[in-house]
Amino acid sequence: MAMIKTLFRFFKPHRKYFILDMFCAVTVAAIDLAFPLVSRHAMYDMLPDKLYGPFFALMFSMAFFYVLRSVGQFLMTYIGHLFGVLVEADIRSALFSHLQDLDFEFYDKNRTGKLMSRLTGDLFEITELAHHGPEDLLISTLTIIGSLSFMFYMEWRLASVVAILLPIFVIVVMKRRRSMGEASVEVKRKLAGINADIETSLSGMKTSKAFANEEVEHDRFTHSNDSYIEARRIYFRAMGRFFATQEFFMGIMPAVVITFGGFLIMKERLNYIDLITFTLFVNTFVSPIRKLAQFAEVFANGMAGLKRFNEIMEMKPVVVEKPDAKPIVVTEGNIDVNDISFSYEENTEVIEHLDLHVKAGEKVAVVGPSGGGKSTLCQLIPRFYDVTDGSIFIDGQDIRDVTKTSLRENIGIVQQDVFIFAETILENIRYGRPGATYDEVVEAAKRAEIYDDIMEMPDQFNTYVGERGTKLSGGQKQRLSIARIFLKDPKILILDEATSALDTVTEQRIQSSFDQLAEGRTSLVIAHRLATVKNADRIIVIEDGRITESGTHEELLAAGGEYSKLYNTQKLSA
Repeated sequence: MAMIKTLFRFFKPHRKYFILDMFCAVTVAAIDLAFPLVSRHAMYDMLPDKLYGPFFALMFSMAFFYVLRSVGQFLMTYIGHLFGVLVEADIRSALFSHLQDLDFEFYDKNRTGKLMSRLTGDLFEITELAHHGPEDLLISTLTIIGSLSFMFYMEWRLASVVAILLPIFVIVVMKRRRSMGEASVEVKRKLAGINADIETSLSGMKTSKAFANEEVEHDRFTHSNDSYIEARRIYFRAMGRFFATQEFFMGIMPAVVITFGGFLIMKERLNYIDLITFTLFVNTFVSPIRKLAQFAEVFANGMAGLKRFNEIMEMKPVVVEKPDAKPIVVTEGNIDVNDISFSYEENTEVIEHLDLHVKAGEKVAVVGPSGGGKSTLCQLIPRFYDVTDGSIFIDGQDIRDVTKTSLRENIGIVQQDVFIFAETILENIRYGRPGATYDEVVEAAKRAEIYDDIMEMPDQFNTYVGERGTKLSGGQKQRLSIARIFLKDPKILILDEATSALDTVTEQRIQSSFDQLAEGRTSLVIAHRLATVKNADRIIVIEDGRITESGTHEELLAAGGEYSKLYNTQKLSA
């Protein structure tokens, strides 16, 4: 019931279309009910007395009503489908907005392909339910109730036979529908798995080719595909039983009416005209019963999609804003990390009782072995995750007391794996500040030292960069991300191993861009190659979630600790 309420909530903005669709459905049902009654009237009162004029006038009026029925059918098809698409668009918008609200933790656990399935295939099934569900249910209910009412009025004994068969049919069909619904849910689950595997395989196609592992990827895909086929096979078997049951009742009902009606005629308790009228009524609600059967399938698929939609919508972000959260105002950029601890999973702390105080405009390098907690620390400052214990303050404001959007607007992050959108150079740089002018984008590109490269490209700033920036080199991608940050102009800068994927020559070229970017900003630089951070104001070493060393490059070398070992090792291997 809760899921139906959820669906109806999306009907409200488009209720005019819905009402028109339902009005047309009532009109169609009324005309279908009228034909047997008109035929009965003609056979009783007109044909025996050979009333040619009234008879043909009545038939022509029925022709007019069938034209009206065709108009109603057109509107039901056009308006109904349009209504369904509008509902689908609203549901997709709500789901996408909710996905934007969910935390990094959610995306750590869910594959992109499966989420794509929720945003596309599942919502199509919901659309079909939104459109066909109420329409088919209303037409079928009105037609069946109307037909039975007139049948009882004509001959209650024959109508009783039909009335007894109907609930048996409904019970059996609903039972079959339930098994079909369960199979439908499993099909959707398998399809989402295939989408996820395809997304992974296509994204990693170059890697699989480089390792000559096409066969491995094909085997993985085949396994997913076979699982989907098996789920579909079970679904089709359930569907076959469902339609076989339906067709049996569709065929047996007219036969029972003729059989029992013939018996009543032989007993002189029924005449041929009423038996013909009964048969017309049975044929009239055979079509609605088929619609009900189709509705059962649409309902099964739609509810499966709605269930999966609700599963996502019921998930709540772990990093939650306080009701009275206010926008943060960062004027200087002081960062105070006070005795924080953090764990991704219970009983596995990544950071333990860590203290760090960074002054406005200070450049602090964060180094240490992999898995020590460097990146985690830098993800806690923009509140991508929430600390388990302790607190983080920026300019004296607890980051848990401010809005997440305003916090992240004041922090610029450049990561090792730069995400480039399948857009133009212009739009990719402008992503740093969507309202920026063309001249501001050009200035950001110059400051990031990528302007000359852009001007050599075929369409300059309007050059399309390809999926994930495949037409750009690693250095160009990184400088593009630096241009975004120049455009954003934040008070705090986080460089998360931003050059570790680049060769030494490219890294040295980009380093000057980073130095310019860091000017006048509080900077946290996570570095793998220590030679790039030896000029930092302060260097901290993080091991096992704790700060084990802190000082300048010269001080740490003189101390002869972990930093000194790491630096000398890298120097020897250079």
